[in-house]
Amino acid sequence: MTFFAELARVNHPETEFVDRMGLIMERLGGTRTMGRLTAWLMICDPPDRSLTELAAELGVSKTAVSTLARQLGMSGMVERVPTSTREHRYRMADGGWAQVMRVQLAVLEQSLDTLDFGLSILGHDRSGQRSRVEDTRDYFAFILHDSDKMFERWKEYRESRLDVNP
Repeated sequence: MTFFAELARVNHPETEFVDRMGLIMERLGGTRTMGRLTAWLMICDPPDRSLTELAAELGVSKTAVSTLARQLGMSGMVERVPTSTREHRYRMADGGWAQVMRVQLAVLEQSLDTLDFGLSILGHDRSGQRSRVEDTRDYFAFILHDSDKMFERWKEYRESRLDVNP
């Protein structure tokens, strides 16, 4: 019996949380297992786990967990925990979701050059083609315009919550 099958029998709410986060991650463009992994790392105690433990606890292959941990590490969502052994251990990174958003915004920023190039090859008439490219470029630029302020507000909000809930 897998860890989660046993957990489902004993503590259904944790299993349900992990499974629900899997569905949310799918909606955000990730995989269900990626969502389950991040959810488990949010609530597991102790807060770090080895690849072997994660694979057993989630009922997936160690290779799948290793691949996802590497992807989530590159996005800033999880981090590798230093150990005195060769074992790789992972935990949720503080501010991980904000880092994921920064990565996504960097992609939007890079896409502005491509969209500007697209506009340059379409000429200046207001055809449907140009309008669709302009709309996309304007939307990306709009999102990027206040992103620094949004992160500042998030930092202030997060710090105020930490002051209230130490």
